[in-house]
Amino acid sequence: MQNQISPLILSFGASDPVSATGLFADIGTFAAMACHGLPVVTSVLTGDTAQIDSIHALEADLIDEQARSVLEDMPVAALKLGQAGSVDNVTTIAEIASDYPDLPFVLDPFHSEVNEQTAEAEDLILAIRELLIPQASVLVISAVELSRLAETWKDQGEDDDLTADVMTLIDSGCKFVLVTGTQAGNNEFANTLFNEAGVVRRDVWQRIPGSHAGAGTTLSAAITALLACGIDVPEAVLEAQEFTHAALRHAQQLGMGKLIPDRFFWARETLPDSAV
Repeated sequence: MQNQISPLILSFGASDPVSATGLFADIGTFAAMACHGLPVVTSVLTGDTAQIDSIHALEADLIDEQARSVLEDMPVAALKLGQAGSVDNVTTIAEIASDYPDLPFVLDPFHSEVNEQTAEAEDLILAIRELLIPQASVLVISAVELSRLAETWKDQGEDDDLTADVMTLIDSGCKFVLVTGTQAGNNEFANTLFNEAGVVRRDVWQRIPGSHAGAGTTLSAAITALLACGIDVPEAVLEAQEFTHAALRHAQQLGMGKLIPDRFFWARETLPDSAV
């Protein structure tokens, strides 16, 4: 009898040579949570642990060919999107996601350092809002990124209202929104999960010293993996935060720039000293 296969996750995202963000970070997180990642490259990043220097988007037809070949071959359990790379890619990915409406779809498309490298940055944000967010099972977005996104529908000078901004996204069709990084107290931050009824859960965490790259990618990938395993969204969000916080506590200084989360911290702890 054949053993049960690991849950399969199709992930759209960027190729990051540092593996801090993007597809390689996704694959590592999925593997750490007993899932198998299926990477669809949307763009190629250049840079190091200090910064991202440039982003080079692939053609939309190539995105479509990569994804549909895999989807027609394997029983995918969930979809995830990180950096789309271009407006054309957003349109293509939205069409693919609409063909698989029953699959959990986790959206984590806003990465300020990456988006600012794109000439069509504002059009890209608008396309994500109109085409992808209404299809998302979970949107992961920082409070800063949410404020910037809200500028696409607010009048100039209108005050920020985090809850109202979230409900605008949920009214568009998004089932859950996880807002990360709001101030919660002395050296603390909060991550708050919303659905159509309002706040579902609010989790407060101690800030970990140091500058990190890839925390958001780790969190959204962990949520996707847990959903692929059949866990409900509120519990998946809590467990993913716990995993991410532990990965950041064990972060490593791999280069001269930012710290990189150790997504296999748990395996390292079980190795004999001579193997570490």
